[in-house]
Amino acid sequence: MIAEFGHFALLCALCVCLAQVGAGLAGASPGMAGLMRVADLSARAQFFLVLIAFAALTYSFVVSDFSLAVVHANSHIAKPMVYKIAGVWGNHEGSMLLWVVILALYGAAFSWGERTMPHALHARILAVQGLMGIAFLVFLVFTSNPFSRLETAPFEGRGLTPILQDPALAAHPPLLYAGYVGFSITFSFAVAALMEGKVDRQWARWMRPWTLLAWVFLTLGIALGSYWAYYELGWGGFWFWDPVENASLMPWLAGTALLHSALVAERRGTLINWTLLLAIVTFALSLAGTFLVRSGVLTSVHAFANDPARGLFILAILALFTGGGLALYGWRAPATPTDKFQPVSREALLVANNIFLATATVTVFVGTIYPLALDALGGPKISVGAPYFNAVFAPLTIPFLVMSPLGPLLAWRHDRLLPLAARLAPAALAAVLVTLGLALSRSGTPLLALVLLGGAFWLVGGAVTDMVERVRRVKNLTQTPLLSAPVAHAGLGVMIIGIIAATAWRQELVVAAAPGDTLSIGEQSLRFDGVRERAGPNYTSEQGRLVYLDGAHTGNALLPERRFYEAERSQTTEAAITTDLAGHLYAVIGEPVDDKRVVRIWYHPFVALIWIGAFVMALGGTLGLAGRVRRPRIATRAGA
Repeated sequence: MIAEFGHFALLCALCVCLAQVGAGLAGASPGMAGLMRVADLSARAQFFLVLIAFAALTYSFVVSDFSLAVVHANSHIAKPMVYKIAGVWGNHEGSMLLWVVILALYGAAFSWGERTMPHALHARILAVQGLMGIAFLVFLVFTSNPFSRLETAPFEGRGLTPILQDPALAAHPPLLYAGYVGFSITFSFAVAALMEGKVDRQWARWMRPWTLLAWVFLTLGIALGSYWAYYELGWGGFWFWDPVENASLMPWLAGTALLHSALVAERRGTLINWTLLLAIVTFALSLAGTFLVRSGVLTSVHAFANDPARGLFILAILALFTGGGLALYGWRAPATPTDKFQPVSREALLVANNIFLATATVTVFVGTIYPLALDALGGPKISVGAPYFNAVFAPLTIPFLVMSPLGPLLAWRHDRLLPLAARLAPAALAAVLVTLGLALSRSGTPLLALVLLGGAFWLVGGAVTDMVERVRRVKNLTQTPLLSAPVAHAGLGVMIIGIIAATAWRQELVVAAAPGDTLSIGEQSLRFDGVRERAGPNYTSEQGRLVYLDGAHTGNALLPERRFYEAERSQTTEAAITTDLAGHLYAVIGEPVDDKRVVRIWYHPFVALIWIGAFVMALGGTLGLAGRVRRPRIATRAGA
């Protein structure tokens, strides 16, 4: 009965979406304030209804209602409760329901939160959001119904894929979707503004916080997914250039460009066309990621579906919104203001950085899509992996790193380079000295790695310089310095330092070890004590034991495992990791070889900086959002 109630709530949400679109479009006409009110109420009702449906599906997983096909396929009576709940979105149907919930949440939040914009623009944005709600609810109800029942209810379920039975999976998909779907609001802003034929600085000011919110969530989602892959998959890396990983990176790159473009549009009223186009493209890339994961064209640990019919439906949604948005842009964009600015100005530097971000997005897109397109056209099956992306993506990072510290310190409209050089001289000197020190102490480091490290140190130094100057300008406690940009830039620099250090200086040891053998890697020595069997809550495992013989962790043990899940009839490799800021020692055990066991150990210097940097970037975005909330309150108090 609960499942039927959830299905009924989805059908009601679809009807409400139809009312939201109709009332929003009609209410944008003069004198139709009542219909605009209907659009607002519909957006809120839609969220309430899809939330009921999501709660009904969650309840079905919690009580192990195996009469539902999705519960039977993705749960098991012996599974721990946290993984029963995570199983709600650890499958195609549930993840699409989560997508719809977050889409409705953004629409409802916009309805509740935005009260200062013109009623017509407000109504049109809600109408576009409602149109997306219709598309995904139709997809969910008619091709991916999470409440479909089996003819005969089985006594047991098949279980959730073992690699998804991890605490990080309780947070990774919701965060990632909050980023993906968050860009739907920026898309709605762009389409609504193009429908009105009026795009100005105030429009960019309204849109930018929503862009920032989606970007923060997507940053955290990608970082958490990277860390999950690092410790759960047991292959010793943090980024594989998997097509589904790339599917999340592309909207992040485009969204970063959109953030900077919207800043210029807000402050100077220029780059309007850039901002509109990036708003459309960023959401299009989010939809493209959805298509890749759920169309069956990829085989990946991230992919949920392999039904071509579903893939065609999502492809139709992608074509409808991307094609419609770009067609509207092509029709209306020429009427927007022409961009004019001096070559030495903050605007010019932001444009240059956006060009590099856009180019990087295209290189990732080509490397991801080309093998799929070639296969679809009957060509040979090829794989585009790390060599391609390292060859084309890394060089693009260098000019981006060189220019990024300049933009925030340049004035709007026009500035001079000579005074700026004096202000940044300490940061440049520090970056050069640190890089030279690393070149001397880490002989054999590739030249490209040293250049990227130098650029990352330069970026951090420039961000610190920017922070110091902003703090010095504070005159009283109510004038909170806007530290969002320098904190985010510093986080990016820290993350790049971690990526390069963990890639260029990593060490690996693969050996068949017998109990009592001593293994050495880097400056560490460990004793292999063999393997023992142990039982988990819903698995059995072989657990190895590696004991530190020297260093700060002397006497401590690493306990890597191979887990066997009876219900799912599969196994996973669980890495054991010693997490120090200076580096991680990462160990896994493999198959037995005679009376020995294959042991693989990696040493990743400074790899923790990757996720620390990502968190600092997200913190910078959060400070920007907090500033958006705080400044109107300060202005109100000052006016009083």
